[in-house]
Amino acid sequence: MDADAMQPVDSPELRQLYADFKAQHLNPLWTQTGDLMPRHPRPKAVAHVWKWSDLYPLAQASGDLVPVGRGGERRAIGLANPGLGGEAYISPTLWCAIQYLGPKETAPEHRHSQNAFRFVVEGEGVWTVVNGDPVRMSRGDFLLTPGWNFHGHHNELDAPMAWIDGLDIPFSYQMDVGFFEFGSDRVTDYATPNYSRGERLWCHPGLRPLSQLQNTVSSPIGAYRWEYTDAALTQQLLLEEEGHPATIEQGHAAIRYVNPTTGGDVMPTIRAEFHRLRAGTETALRREVGSTVFQVFEGKGAIVMGGTEHKVEKGDIFVIPSWVPWSLQAETSFDLFRFSDAPIMERLHFDRTQIEDAG
Repeated sequence: MDADAMQPVDSPELRQLYADFKAQHLNPLWTQTGDLMPRHPRPKAVAHVWKWSDLYPLAQASGDLVPVGRGGERRAIGLANPGLGGEAYISPTLWCAIQYLGPKETAPEHRHSQNAFRFVVEGEGVWTVVNGDPVRMSRGDFLLTPGWNFHGHHNELDAPMAWIDGLDIPFSYQMDVGFFEFGSDRVTDYATPNYSRGERLWCHPGLRPLSQLQNTVSSPIGAYRWEYTDAALTQQLLLEEEGHPATIEQGHAAIRYVNPTTGGDVMPTIRAEFHRLRAGTETALRREVGSTVFQVFEGKGAIVMGGTEHKVEKGDIFVIPSWVPWSLQAETSFDLFRFSDAPIMERLHFDRTQIEDAG
């Protein structure tokens, strides 16, 4: 063995041994330990920012050229992480896309094993129908389509609408757990209620219907409305001003969307949160195992990832790969939607977080 590299000395016999390994579909651990078991995560995915000012015109162009209907199913444009070889994955576990629905268009119903959500940064006029329940989509709303729920969308206005989709497609694909099934070629209910049946049953603070005492894997709430998210964040910052402990760090309010039947995450593979920073706030530098994606909802600021600062504003989307250090800096009041694969990491006990002081 070579004392420095701790590898066997090259010889014709060793080369033959390796050839025999290859012929039998074998791969010795001693030649790949550094890649398989690094001292810390070394993600192939890279930190990256997509500008809304680039994304939205491309979505508009696709609206002119690409139909929505059975087969293509959705006019959704996946954000492909530059480090992942061209796959439409924003990270090894998460998928994020901008979806665009034109005036009076309908996206047909289907269902799949993958868990999905939608977040609306601007616009209104679309209803998503989930298992027959029409759910209004409007600015700031966070909407769920848990795995194996039939869903389709219809636009009732003469103007287009765009939003982001988030799914666990890469994780599901790698684990070979995916199923897919077509539903109605239209949607099963074209009603346009202000609140869905799920919201009418579940969205009453601190109250649970006695008809629904069984816990569910995913949240039964179809839409988490902006009016409640905004109010919760506003009150956290007001309480902080009054000297009460309410924020996660000075000037940094945040909420997590939860499943009301368990108090846990809204879906088994995806965590969703919303963060609000006062102007001038800089968060602590942190590293986390797992992937995180943010979309700026309102305001201007910066994301520092791996020591590089990126200016971001409304609509911009950025991904933070596993163990890449990051912090947020607010130029104005700064609102951001966040989703991650934290439930997977925590359930498998791979989660780890390191936090340093800001600056």
